[in-house]
Amino acid sequence: MTAAPPAAAPHGPLAGFTVGVTAARRADELAALLTRRGAAVLHAPALRIVPLADDSELLATTRQLIAETPDTVVATTAIGFRGWIEAADGWGMGDALLDTLKGVELLARGPKVKGAVRAAGLTERWSPSSESMAEVLDRLLDEGVAGRRIAIQLHGEPLPGFVESLRAGGAQVVGVPVYRWMPPQDMAPLDRLLDATVSRGLDALTFTSAPAAASLLNRAEERGLLDALLAALRDDVLTVCVGPVTALPLQARGVTTLAPERFRLGPLVQLLCAELPARAPVLPLAGSRVEIRGQAALVDGELKPVPPAGMALLRTLARRPGWVVPRAELLRALPGSGTDEHAVETAMARLRTALDAPRVIQTVVKRGYRLALDPAVDAKYADD
Repeated sequence: MTAAPPAAAPHGPLAGFTVGVTAARRADELAALLTRRGAAVLHAPALRIVPLADDSELLATTRQLIAETPDTVVATTAIGFRGWIEAADGWGMGDALLDTLKGVELLARGPKVKGAVRAAGLTERWSPSSESMAEVLDRLLDEGVAGRRIAIQLHGEPLPGFVESLRAGGAQVVGVPVYRWMPPQDMAPLDRLLDATVSRGLDALTFTSAPAAASLLNRAEERGLLDALLAALRDDVLTVCVGPVTALPLQARGVTTLAPERFRLGPLVQLLCAELPARAPVLPLAGSRVEIRGQAALVDGELKPVPPAGMALLRTLARRPGWVVPRAELLRALPGSGTDEHAVETAMARLRTALDAPRVIQTVVKRGYRLALDPAVDAKYADD
């Protein structure tokens, strides 16, 4: 009896793909979820959170709200709400703040915020199922805000559209600045992430907050790379946001984004697991099934890591499978784009070694190289 061929080595759905993570909070959790599914992760926080527990503005606002109880308080983030309560405790006015909040209409933007509210011994009046500030705004405006005093726990950046709409409706709005988003102290990791995105060294880039997206765009503009970044995000690098609010700065620049139905890290990773493999070209070559991923190839289901120069050649050949690609064109595709066509031969030799399937790529003497499409498929491409 003939022995069955050995099974391909197990790998996760994101094996061979590189995913960028811009998160400042819960970055380790997101990176672990991605790594567990096989992805290589490049992490660079696009911002840092600066707590304002010692900030005179937050102290003054807290005293003012205790002295003059608002009609409504909107809690926007769990970390911000907890930080506010902890800061008030540190100033010796934690009980007074909780007593104040017990007597107001308390709105919580989403389940995580609701959990922080209840952990403080409070009960929210209402929370939107969408976790959207737009839905919170619609509810307030539908109820009527004229003459009402509304306190909003800010989440690191101004909410001009939200605040202006309430004020236009006749409300007095008090902002509660619990923390602020600031650029990273060390910009080097963010610059590396930016360079990797522009050079298409990433297959996907993830965002978990609108300020992180805005920060990356601002840094790209400072470095003169904004157009290159937007081109990469629009055409080649899958851009995934945890929710629609996070996506707004990117969509305003014409970048198409994806978001999971549930605005959580787990569904975000599941979305990547579905989208990235679905976008990978799959070709029948020399009797093998070859799937071309970001930084590797799957040959008959077995993961084959490929050096960057080899991936550049493989992607170039795959744009016209079965057709001869001249050495000069392949040379232009190589990182660095030198002038010596011998670099193509060297990179091609390493690519063939990495694939461990020597018949997949054919040399056409004095012309270039081609992918060895299986005959029936080759005929189909020839007719197109």
